Amino acid sequence: MAEIFDLFGDPVPANWGGRGRPEHVANQQNRNRVSLLVALGWSNARIASALFITQPTLRKHYFSELKFRDVARDRLVAQVGVKLMDGVNAGNVSAIREFQKYLERNDLMMYGQTQQPAKASAAEKPAPAEKVGKKAAAIAAAQQPDAGTPLGELMARRQQAVTSH
Repeated sequence: MAEIFDLFGDPVPANWGGRGRPEHVANQQNRNRVSLLVALGWSNARIASALFITQPTLRKHYFSELKFRDVARDRLVAQVGVKLMDGVNAGNVSAIREFQKYLERNDLMMYGQTQQPAKASAAEKPAPAEKVGKKAAAIAAAQQPDAGTPLGELMARRQQAVTSH
């Protein structure tokens, strides 16, 4: 029996129009949506609700897209780079500018991965400073007036006069 397609070219499920809810049919547009949402870091629950399907249906029909979750973002960034390069090859000036920004972001990302500073060992870490409460900090600040203001200068002179007698 030949497969039947709807007006949009999507296959029509066998029980369409019969009893019960028809089975979800995955199409290329939804596959692209799932791939994009996975690359953006969406959870399965959020993707399923965006497509108006359940999580088991999502896992059943879009398992191919879901299994590449760890590399989906890299694939998306690479696809954007390819499209930008197509614009550069066509001589599009704005694509050239965007491609330069794309390269700079990529270089920063690469630099960040390779030039990570080594973590200091426990012996090299300075001892944490003793925590001071609000009241103690206010008292300490009151003992050291800001000489840059007229009132602070006056207070500093008075403190010097008291300590010198």
